[in-house]
Amino acid sequence: MMNPHLENIHLRTRRQFLADAQFGVGALALSSLMGGSASAATSSVVNPLAPKTPHFLSKAKRVIYLHLTGSPPHLDLYDYKPELVKMSGQDAPESFIKGKRFAFTSGTPKLLGTPRTFKQYGQGGVWLSDALPNLQTVADEMCVIKSMFTEQFNHAPAELLLYTGSARPGRPSMGAWATYGLGSENENLPGFVVLISSGVQPNGGKNSYGSGFLPSVYQGVQCRSKGDPVLYASDPAGMNRDLRRDTLDTLRDLNEIQAQEMGHPETLTRIAQYELAFRMQMSVPEVMDITKETKETLDAYGAQPGAASFANNCLLARRLCEQGVRYVQLFDWGWDFHGTGPGEALTDGLTNKCATMDKPVAALIKDLKQRDMLKDTLIICGGEFGRTPFREGRTAASANLGRDHFPDCYSMWMAGGGVKGGYSHGESDDLGFSVAKDKVHIHDLQATIMQLLGFDHTKLTYRFQGRDYRLTDVHGEVVKQVIA
Repeated sequence: MMNPHLENIHLRTRRQFLADAQFGVGALALSSLMGGSASAATSSVVNPLAPKTPHFLSKAKRVIYLHLTGSPPHLDLYDYKPELVKMSGQDAPESFIKGKRFAFTSGTPKLLGTPRTFKQYGQGGVWLSDALPNLQTVADEMCVIKSMFTEQFNHAPAELLLYTGSARPGRPSMGAWATYGLGSENENLPGFVVLISSGVQPNGGKNSYGSGFLPSVYQGVQCRSKGDPVLYASDPAGMNRDLRRDTLDTLRDLNEIQAQEMGHPETLTRIAQYELAFRMQMSVPEVMDITKETKETLDAYGAQPGAASFANNCLLARRLCEQGVRYVQLFDWGWDFHGTGPGEALTDGLTNKCATMDKPVAALIKDLKQRDMLKDTLIICGGEFGRTPFREGRTAASANLGRDHFPDCYSMWMAGGGVKGGYSHGESDDLGFSVAKDKVHIHDLQATIMQLLGFDHTKLTYRFQGRDYRLTDVHGEVVKQVIA
């Protein structure tokens, strides 16, 4: 009978060998740069999070994705429709809604023009509403895409499609793909960090930042801006750091034996994660401590040490990126503006919610630019779909104005990282029902993000269950017009 170790080597494919060789070369380079101290303890197993080289040179080295969970009303923030304002209160044209399904609206709804005031800002003339007074000051850094569309009109499947390329759970998230392709620039911090505000998990759950069938070392690590930054990372009662180190050394030796005999990638992940957790005990509390920031910086973001807020998380995103974290994902719940109450109304409700986002996001852009980091940090901001150009069915008679879910046409924006600033891409029709020019599908957005990070999205793949998978599934075109 063949030796299991030799049999494992015999069964390995050329693709697997080259992938592992890439890890090895990256780890050797990292070890050389760090004077041979790439691991907390001597190990014969390479680090799967070692820095890797993308397919081609790119401007973006890292990503900060700001997800406004529930999806903001783009027609009241970014996409001004004067014709819709003129026709507000009239029945929606049958040709626009015939055969369409909506989450909470049936029959013939009433058109809803925005109650907000719009103006153009910056040299590029970007349209922004009065709900975003701080973003108005950085309009020339923003690249607004007004022609996004998706096939999903419910939160969880739409969010999963956006982040994993599939409306069903099980695929790797965008952050996992980016970390798989690029590795990490800091051996003491995760390559992919998740920060959640407003007390609600993403609609897609942990699948929205999971690793799917990729090795779990590439999944997002949720950090908290209040309390212990990472749950269960501290030493148990009665165990000091030296004893923890001895225990991990023994576990590492046992796992290395298993890795050599079985060749399972999750064994390498286990070794890497134990070591990372040990190093994170020292590094994470330091990087998550915003009391080290100046009063001017805290005031600019509206951040408060000890609190849990979107403002704190925006500041933490900058601190994490400074320390080499490759991908930082922020989720902020509260953008589902159906108009079911004053907090979901497009008037005061939207003003109040935007106040929690507008100031820290503008501060983040200015802060990164001042530190010469904006040029290689890609900021992305948006929801999982858009909102209807008509009133939401359940609240049609309410004093609170609200909009239903809408997949056919919506807006989002990016900044930094090699995108055009002060630029608007695509157009919706006069009433905001459909894309009139330069349609951008979710897979096109994903392909463009991968391109900005230095990857051909068709070639950043992982073999699973007999075929090569990629973030963009089986289609997607790079939107070259938005790249500077």
